[in-house]
Amino acid sequence: MLHERHGLLRQDPLSGQVTYGFIHGNWALDNSLPDGSWCGVNDELLVLKNSGCYADFTLPSAPSPAQTATINSIYYATDDPLRPKSHDQGRPAAVGRPPSGDLLLIQGVLALDWRRRKWGLLPRIENSDLNPSLPPDLRRLPLWLRHAPAVAGAEHVRFIKLACHGAPEKAHQALLGAPARRFLQGLVERHDDGGRHRLRFMTCWEMAQAVHALERGEEIP
Repeated sequence: MLHERHGLLRQDPLSGQVTYGFIHGNWALDNSLPDGSWCGVNDELLVLKNSGCYADFTLPSAPSPAQTATINSIYYATDDPLRPKSHDQGRPAAVGRPPSGDLLLIQGVLALDWRRRKWGLLPRIENSDLNPSLPPDLRRLPLWLRHAPAVAGAEHVRFIKLACHGAPEKAHQALLGAPARRFLQGLVERHDDGGRHRLRFMTCWEMAQAVHALERGEEIP
């Protein structure tokens, strides 16, 4: 119904299957919170695979306990339907290696930000989140570039995935207002020179397709 009546889900051009990208509420993908809240489904990776999910974009989740041991990665997870958090580890996407496992996961950046310190001493967490207290800012870009995930063997292409946790009304200015406009303008002016840097804005679908193209040894146009 969502696809046929409302046009909200795309069809895979090869298989014809209705397909979608996924972000789990409260990061509890595959029942990954210790108390089982917000999910309760240990075989969720298989549920997603069988219902047409082409990739998951939930992570990172730190400081939530739902955070995986795998960070700053593009990888494939294989579900163990008898236990939670099967995506804690997986097989990295790599040039010359076809997709494997049950689900592709494309993570955002998770790093320590020594530029922003708590109590003037301890680094704060950079987790790719955009919110009123952490709007998009070019000062965050060096960490994003340094830790952005890549397909193994094609590290010259970096995938920067940011998150806004549902884009609540209180985050409107940070996401669509002056801070966002300044960030995007500076990003284009400084980091899309047609030489060393080539900037591409992608939908989730396009990002997943770019990963598969690199796996096949193709360059991103």
